[in-house]
Amino acid sequence: MTAYSEKRAYWQVLAFAFAAFVFNTTEFIPVALLSDIGKSFAMPVADVGLMMTVYAWVVSLLSLPCMLLTAKIERKKLLMILFSIFIFGHIVSVVAWNFGYLLAGRIVVALAHSVFWAITSALVMRVAPKGKKQMALAWLSMGSSLATILGLPIGRTIGQALGWRTTFGVISLLALVLMVMMARLLPKLPSENAGSLHSLPMLAKRPLLVALYALTVLSVTAHFTAYSYIEPFMRQIAHLSDSTTTLILLVFGASGLFASWLFGRLHKLRPNTFLWTSALILLASLLSVHLVSQSQTALFIQIFSWGTGMAGLYLCLIMRVLNYAPDATDVATAIYSGIFNIGIGGGALLGGVVMQRYGLHYVGYVGAAFAIVGMMIFAYVQRKHGKVQAAL
Repeated sequence: MTAYSEKRAYWQVLAFAFAAFVFNTTEFIPVALLSDIGKSFAMPVADVGLMMTVYAWVVSLLSLPCMLLTAKIERKKLLMILFSIFIFGHIVSVVAWNFGYLLAGRIVVALAHSVFWAITSALVMRVAPKGKKQMALAWLSMGSSLATILGLPIGRTIGQALGWRTTFGVISLLALVLMVMMARLLPKLPSENAGSLHSLPMLAKRPLLVALYALTVLSVTAHFTAYSYIEPFMRQIAHLSDSTTTLILLVFGASGLFASWLFGRLHKLRPNTFLWTSALILLASLLSVHLVSQSQTALFIQIFSWGTGMAGLYLCLIMRVLNYAPDATDVATAIYSGIFNIGIGGGALLGGVVMQRYGLHYVGYVGAAFAIVGMMIFAYVQRKHGKVQAAL
């Protein structure tokens, strides 16, 4: 690899990280705008939270079938199609005159999302400089983390100043810029090791992979049972101001960057320890979020720990999916993306039910119960079938 091609490879990885930022920002921006959207349509916050549930479940239902339908399409061309759909969905969201049309726009965006995350982890490792695959995956995660560090607080600020529609409009403009950037930077990327419908029975016979999927859906459900309603929780339970709530979102996102840095430094040395430490931090955070809610200092420390645990666990999970299924990466990651979003949607729905029936105080405790079940399943299967190193 020449110096020029290596430099170009770094820019290609950076473009994918930027794409992760844009896609994650739009998926989670409702978390920062729930109250504003609710006021706009005269709806309670719990009902507006349906946006996240529907979005996540569309992704979960479409990830695998859409990936199979697009398995043979050259990947750069496919990315351009996905960005076009993504931008159109945001235009619909901007002009939506009732909640139903806003939901329709979000469903269109979710369609693009379902394929994007099914192919991106494998693609970013393909374009990475030689010997830098783990770094490329960490950069992709950093892009995702920046969505909560910058995307959510800035989106919330724009929404409060200019209206939530403007936030969606800005996201569509960023996507257009990124689409042009990737069109210029990326080479042709033929589909490789995508897998097919015939890969499903083969993957189902891999117990560690199946257990990993179980840990994924249950831990993500656990996380989003509480995180989906972090904005009303901070305002109603912790009694924080709007500006402090925005800062909380910023701290949560910053913790994801810290987790990505730790992952790049430590994961290769002790992958199993890194995974279990991250999972236990997530569990402890869910159990403690209500307990520390009356102390701002303790709450900021808790939020940073929570974000570090969740981001670290996410990186471990996707790395292991790629390691457990190198012969069918796109199918395996499509399943992973699908069940991840089942967890997001299930968590958002469950959190809404808990909030309405029992109160916001209990969202962390209910989430923790799901995390415990997921950890028990994975621990049992891992002990029975042995530890598989996750480093690539």
